[in-house]
Amino acid sequence: MKTLYVAATAALALCMTGTALAAGDTVAGKAKAATICIACHGADGNSINPMFPKLAGQHARYLETQLKAFKSGQRKHPQIGPTSPPLMETDIRNLAAWYASQGQR
Repeated sequence: MKTLYVAATAALALCMTGTALAAGDTVAGKAKAATICIACHGADGNSINPMFPKLAGQHARYLETQLKAFKSGQRKHPQIGPTSPPLMETDIRNLAAWYASQGQR
């Protein structure tokens, strides 16, 4: 029974890791961030201006949720509002993966 428990736990961990890794492409997210996010949030999501939040190290799901809210207009911001609508679903996942993978300073 103990062997079965260990095997099931290991299989579940592998599935969860695979899902997390498949959620977004950090390389593509970095490239997209360099075109639309870098001015306010910094190259790695560690904004030096206290007016703009640090995105580095945030949970990917949280970032995805917030970007989708900006894109839909549910959440409003004068700078983010115009940049969000053109984002594709994959762009949002990639940006979230990129910022989630960065360390907060």
